[in-house]
Amino acid sequence: MVSDLGNFYVQPPEGSLEIKACIEALRNSLFLYKKENFDSRVDAIDFIEFQIIDQIELLQQKENQGEDLTALKCVAEEIKNKLEQVNADLFHVLRHEIRNKKLEGGEFNRLIYKYVSFDPDKNREAIGYDNLDVFINGLISVGDIPEVTKDLEPEMVFYQKTPARIIFELVEKCPFTKEDIFFDLGSGLGQVAILVNLFTGVTTKGIEFEPAFCEYSKLCATLLCLSNVEFINVDARKADYSKGTVFFMYTPFCGNMLQDVLDILKKESQLREIRIFTYGPCTRHVASQEWLKFSGTDENDLYALGVFSSRFDS
Repeated sequence: MVSDLGNFYVQPPEGSLEIKACIEALRNSLFLYKKENFDSRVDAIDFIEFQIIDQIELLQQKENQGEDLTALKCVAEEIKNKLEQVNADLFHVLRHEIRNKKLEGGEFNRLIYKYVSFDPDKNREAIGYDNLDVFINGLISVGDIPEVTKDLEPEMVFYQKTPARIIFELVEKCPFTKEDIFFDLGSGLGQVAILVNLFTGVTTKGIEFEPAFCEYSKLCATLLCLSNVEFINVDARKADYSKGTVFFMYTPFCGNMLQDVLDILKKESQLREIRIFTYGPCTRHVASQEWLKFSGTDENDLYALGVFSSRFDS
């Protein structure tokens, strides 16, 4: 579908007349209020917040148009709130479908492409977050991110969300079977474990040191009625990996702690073949393990998915 907005917000508006024209176009756009146009709606919300409203506030400091600019700002904020409500209503409907098992496996995959313009090959080279992350966050997350309650140990790394495109790539490159059990080490707010389960249906487990993050993840999974997703509040060095076959790490720790966990996984690999996927600086260290075979694209690329399999001899 072609937007009725054209490309009017490619350049930020400079004066009050341009701002008025932008606001009027946004207010009258039927396109943005259709639920399937998620990408354009997110772009419009960003434009309102970071271009229109910011520019109004800048003009308020320079010009003697207080009342007019204040009124424009109120209208811009009203439009932004309405667009955000369209997204909120969309996520409410989709979460209901997930709870009722209408969006499993291939259906969930098709859902993503229905609402987000996403090219796996092109986005694989990207860095940072994009509209796909906005969509996944809105669909899976509930409420505000909790405050941490425990201090990290020296070799533990502060939490960052895994870019959604990396999880898509993991699912694409891992030949999951129903017997697989997936572990996310340092699972944070639970996104990786929840997404892998929604895509594949396999049992997934998140290992998380921070109790508040673990409880938040449990709530997200419970609200989506995901019975085979589990989050365990434990130090990764003390977790039970006895049934795990696929493991993911977005550099949750480094140094001796990382090596200690890898040594634990090495023992598991002597009982069965396992696969390990990594993201971030930990990939280089994992690639140095002789018991693992690397099959990713570049072990020195911090923003590429690391793909490893154990050298298993039965």
